[in-house]
Amino acid sequence: MGHSVQRNGGDLVIETLSALGAKTVFGIPGQHALGLFDALSRSELQFVSSRVENNSAFAADGYSRATGEVGVLFLSTGPGALTSLAGLQEAYATGVPMVVVASQIPLDGLGARRKGMLHQLDDQKASAANVTKFQRTVHHASSIPSAIQDAWAEAITVPMGPVWVEVPQDVLLAPVMVPPVRDALAEAYDHPPRVELVEESVRWLGQADRPVIVAGGGVRRSGAEEALAQVARLLQAPVLCTPGGNGAFAWDDELSLQSWVEDRHVTEVLEDADVLIVVGSSLGEVSSNYFSLAPRGKMIQIDAEPRVLESNTPALGLRADAKAALEQLVGELQRSGHRARADWHGRSPQQVVAGTLAKVQARLDAQDLAKERTFMADIRAAVPDSMQTFWDMTIAAYWGWSCWDSKDGQFHSAQGAGGLGYGYPSAIGGAIGLEVQGRDHARARVLAVSGDGSAMYSIAELATAKQHNAPVTWLIVDDGGYGILREYMEGAFGKATATELARPDFVALAQSFGVPARQVDVTEVGPALAEAFASEGPNVIVVQTLLKMFAPTHLE
Repeated sequence: MGHSVQRNGGDLVIETLSALGAKTVFGIPGQHALGLFDALSRSELQFVSSRVENNSAFAADGYSRATGEVGVLFLSTGPGALTSLAGLQEAYATGVPMVVVASQIPLDGLGARRKGMLHQLDDQKASAANVTKFQRTVHHASSIPSAIQDAWAEAITVPMGPVWVEVPQDVLLAPVMVPPVRDALAEAYDHPPRVELVEESVRWLGQADRPVIVAGGGVRRSGAEEALAQVARLLQAPVLCTPGGNGAFAWDDELSLQSWVEDRHVTEVLEDADVLIVVGSSLGEVSSNYFSLAPRGKMIQIDAEPRVLESNTPALGLRADAKAALEQLVGELQRSGHRARADWHGRSPQQVVAGTLAKVQARLDAQDLAKERTFMADIRAAVPDSMQTFWDMTIAAYWGWSCWDSKDGQFHSAQGAGGLGYGYPSAIGGAIGLEVQGRDHARARVLAVSGDGSAMYSIAELATAKQHNAPVTWLIVDDGGYGILREYMEGAFGKATATELARPDFVALAQSFGVPARQVDVTEVGPALAEAFASEGPNVIVVQTLLKMFAPTHLE
């Protein structure tokens, strides 16, 4: 670095992030944030420029989910900051660690004075408070490094999530005397379970004949897969993964109920358990089969977010990181010489699992769903075992919540907040993240799946994918409108209103961005994906078809 450049507050932001291990930043430049972006030019950090701020937030989220690292997002003031909030709601709901650095109007405009400054809000932080764990405004350049360290530590402490630091324009531009930041440390605060609660859990399990485990997104976030497998073995307990927990337990294990959360046969197994262990899940709307789950036995609930404990069902609540809690449970079960006495009314847990899955398949067989089941199976067969997939809120994804075997890849969906437009930008962030981690272009490739409605939310990101040559294959299932809303309205009211959409020729539109695209018949999706996966850079496949959902079972 030459001596001619006077370092400023922006440099302190960039240096601190670099010292904490950040490699990539997502976002969009803005007038108040220019000091931040000028400093970026003096650093090793890679910047990924999205086209709309909520897509930048989704991209940082996808980066974090794909890599296990912290996503970093730079935002402009006012409209730019506000536009990101729907994307941040998803990260907040799902527990994805992200550090958001937003610019702010100059110091003398803060405090709800109405100076009429461009982008001015009464209280920008208040808008972020609904969708982030932590918010701070920095008033002096010298406190930038500690503010970012504190925020980073908060982001990676369970329950993980997005955090918000805002720096006024003049603080970013102010010259600084402090030397470059070399030494930055942010450590997660530990959340082990309380010993007496682990001991009480083991007492309950010592008397259990029919233990069952529900594994949620918290198991994946904390890397607790190995500990979960050990607990399941020791207890001989069937395991159900929620949509967020998809992949936490091996799909074809003989104890795996897979992810069929929306089937009454599976709900009945959970209800019949004498001890139900719920780890890293709130047993929310989808996971509880639309709040129809009514356990008859005792429940042990382990979650890092204390507000989740007992929120839907009375339970012995353990506020803890899933991995720490499951590892302690393993130790205590082994110390107490636990012997599984699994007995399901004279049947083994393996028989119960096999029988339940057979009933689920028989229920599907009785409905006219051959097209949908073949389509999902064709996609699964085409996707390499280790490929990560990103799903928007679309009918194929609602199938995926129940039927997708993520194998050695990971299944990511917008199920936390349920907003549209997640699939494509998060996939771009994920693919870039895998490349940053050292995977070659082919091995960094990911699949995004959207409907035509959700695709329009993120269509501008074709420009981002092209600019960064992101190895993303985007599958757009075009059914001419908001398919699931159409189905809900026809079911409830006998007719659908405002669900039909005029839409572009997606193939021509993608090609206009310089992104290769083709439309294929629903029966040709397998070979089309295989060909797209073997290509360079971004590409798009469009399938025009109307998929139906399987019949709901929570209404029976």
